[in-house]
Amino acid sequence: TEQGIAQAIIRCAVDFNRDPWPKVSDHAKDLVRRMLDPDPNKRLTAQAVLDHPWLQNVKKAPNVSLGETVRSRLQQFSVMNKFKKKALRVVAEHLSVEEVAGIKEMFQMMDINNTGKITLEELKVGLHKLGQQIPDPDVQILMDAADVDGNGTLDYGEFVAVSIHLKKLSNDDHLRRAFAYFDQNESGYIEIE
Repeated sequence: TEQGIAQAIIRCAVDFNRDPWPKVSDHAKDLVRRMLDPDPNKRLTAQAVLDHPWLQNVKKAPNVSLGETVRSRLQQFSVMNKFKKKALRVVAEHLSVEEVAGIKEMFQMMDINNTGKITLEELKVGLHKLGQQIPDPDVQILMDAADVDGNGTLDYGEFVAVSIHLKKLSNDDHLRRAFAYFDQNESGYIEIE
């Protein structure tokens, strides 16, 4: 339930027995546990994350598919209507610096040419750098789902929107902001116009 998820977030509790965690390596789970430590003094620094054995083992990572959970969420995202995708983008644009810090760093790391857009090739290289040896067809699925405007690249907003969808990051404040964006005449309703 949503309440259970909220409680788990507050407690920084991750159920490693549920999908997709049983298929995830022990090193990756350890990294996640240590990054989510509620005590800032015990939580890993950015450098400690980069030095973690899981990230150091990138070159030895096997070629694995996205996994059914992620593939399912990408398929859901790709069939969303334009309004839902726009709403996700509005939410993405109003997230706090803390909420998008990791996503922004990931985008900047993948945007090799610093164009503000990620090409399919940059996405492949970026995922590889993150230790994700994803088959080309799955990378194409990710690109197709996230490229809302169909221009063959991901801008920052598209990247954040699909990241939010994959993480299922949402709360009432984000939803209120998205609603207010579309309710321009402040009627309490969203009209087609």
